[in-house]
Amino acid sequence: NYISLLLMKNLRYLPLVIAGAAAMAACHSIEEFDNGLQGNFDALWTTVDQHYCFFEEKDVDWDSVYREYKPRVNDTMDMFAYFDVCADMLDELRDGHVNLSSSFKTSYYRKWWSDYPQNFDERLIQEHYFNFEYSQAGGLTYGLLADSTIGYIRYPSFSYGIGEGTLDLIFYQMRDCLGLVIDIRDNGGGSLTNVETLVSRFIDRRILAGAISHKNGPAHNDFSEPYKFYYEPDYEHVRWLRPVSVLTNRSTFSAANNFTGIMKTLPMVTIVGAKTGGGSGMPFSSEIPCGWAVRMSGSRLYDPLGHETESGIEPTEGYAVDLDPEAVANGIDNMLETAIEAIYRFYDSDSDTEG
Repeated sequence: NYISLLLMKNLRYLPLVIAGAAAMAACHSIEEFDNGLQGNFDALWTTVDQHYCFFEEKDVDWDSVYREYKPRVNDTMDMFAYFDVCADMLDELRDGHVNLSSSFKTSYYRKWWSDYPQNFDERLIQEHYFNFEYSQAGGLTYGLLADSTIGYIRYPSFSYGIGEGTLDLIFYQMRDCLGLVIDIRDNGGGSLTNVETLVSRFIDRRILAGAISHKNGPAHNDFSEPYKFYYEPDYEHVRWLRPVSVLTNRSTFSAANNFTGIMKTLPMVTIVGAKTGGGSGMPFSSEIPCGWAVRMSGSRLYDPLGHETESGIEPTEGYAVDLDPEAVANGIDNMLETAIEAIYRFYDSDSDTEG
């Protein structure tokens, strides 16, 4: 019986610490909730109300959401129906970083990517561009394209560590290439440390990489002043200072979204493909009395220009492109072809200037 499962946990206070953030200066009273269906619902709604950071950006009236979903909770519900009501409420935030996790299910909002073209076919590249003769090292897939004039690196997840020696070796093998394509389509994010490791290979000076603003109070507009952070060039390893095309699709999310926003500001980089999926919120984790975990966006992360990128990052002007089914049927990734063309245009521009 579901009530019995809930009562297995003792009544507790909601946690106040944001994971990964410094201690917050603002304090507020702690609310206490009973360990029943109604109490757990109120605990979940209140935790989100006090700690979620994108109500304004998403144009969500959270009080109205409460009035809509609270009547759906009743004491005769089983655990599965109750979980679904809570998950549906969280889906109103339209945020892939928002999850509710129980022992039997984890909620996840998918429409941020499921309502868009996938725009990626990994086998298409493996078969028709490399004849399956590509190389892999760690989490990276790489090789040479266009008669060995263009380097290609696929990075499927920023959760995969990047070996410094591996990058040195790859860049050495591409030393005669005119440019590099970094394919982060379907990259769902991961560690911001790996973002810094990779970006540091494409800069020749200290750069502003963005800013973070922490939630520091219970009101929807309680935030700290944005704290700027910077990246330094990796002078100890091989760097790439030639043209780069970054390939993106709607499933480019979270840390991959952050990487896109930083790279877009660099002078020799072109973002090619479809608008990214966003996901710029740094996560906050908590727990409601029954022991279910709740995770949400709790701090705002801005790009180097100070833009909020929660809703995604557009490609460089003139380089928005979707995968063409007719081209795919002929063994062509037209998005990848556009990324290659973008690199060649850097050299065409230089020739025009000299002329």
